[in-house]
Amino acid sequence: MNKFSWNNLPRPIICLAPMAGYTDSAYRQLVKEIAPGVICFTEFTSTDGIKYGSKRTLKQVGFNPDIERPIIAQIFGKKPESFAIAAAALEEMGVDAIDINMGCPAKKIVSSDHGSALLKNPDLAAKIVETTVKATSLPVSIKTRLGTKDKDAKFLIDYCKRMESAGAQLITLHGRTAAQMYTGEADFELIYEVKKHVKVPVIGNGDITSIESAKEKLGNLDGLMVGRATMGNPWIMAELWHAFHDDTTSPDYKPYTSPKSFHDRLPTLIRHMELSVETKGENRGVMEMRKYLAASIKGFPGASEYRQKLVRVETLKEAVTLLKEIDKLS
Repeated sequence: MNKFSWNNLPRPIICLAPMAGYTDSAYRQLVKEIAPGVICFTEFTSTDGIKYGSKRTLKQVGFNPDIERPIIAQIFGKKPESFAIAAAALEEMGVDAIDINMGCPAKKIVSSDHGSALLKNPDLAAKIVETTVKATSLPVSIKTRLGTKDKDAKFLIDYCKRMESAGAQLITLHGRTAAQMYTGEADFELIYEVKKHVKVPVIGNGDITSIESAKEKLGNLDGLMVGRATMGNPWIMAELWHAFHDDTTSPDYKPYTSPKSFHDRLPTLIRHMELSVETKGENRGVMEMRKYLAASIKGFPGASEYRQKLVRVETLKEAVTLLKEIDKLS
């Protein structure tokens, strides 16, 4: 197997963002079946959990090597030694690259000095990257934000250059500060500026909801990362991949079209449930699918009533039966 390299991927790189509670192995497999060229990241995972061998944590970075490769494991923490141990363990597990979370804005994460809190401590952030790089032969990257509370171009450029010098082989930037969380519009102008000052690939993230917004935001970047827009619409990843990578000049070219009706989307929804049950068992697998099922139905008489039923389903058979009933009404 050839060693994974960010430099060898076709441009633009299209990535599925790491989203806690959503981008588990089942969802990543679903996205890869729809859009094989997309690069998937795991949910962000605790380095301490990996260090101490937590079964739940290790399961979180588990993956299907036949479908999900290349798979990027995203990890978070604040102790360089824990990153080193986690990186070695992840390499042993067979992941293709490691991404360090320096951008999560959740209060629980930041109050523990993890995630975007590292923007306040560039020395520690650089030490974490250096230590991780030394502990593994895998490519190491970072994902961060424009800042903590304020946007400061000089600080951000210096920060990213320092992470590059420490050994980061790719930088992903979400176009908001940590204080903004997910409010307001993502600002890509500072991301473009960072790209001008570093040699490693740079990926932009935030408010990419369509082919049009993706083309508008790509600019001088090496790729784009999509997160929330995939919820209820994993087909957007295929739309983006084909929009940028198909030969539109070919006489055989046909643009990729996402399924629009509930009937056409139903097989994918059932496939997602099957993958969830395969990876987590029926009880947990179905329970974690409830949020997807509830979000999948809207716009027809009785949708609210069926939504209440879907958030209570306990078995795959029960869920499929309800979805087929909905299909007849939609």
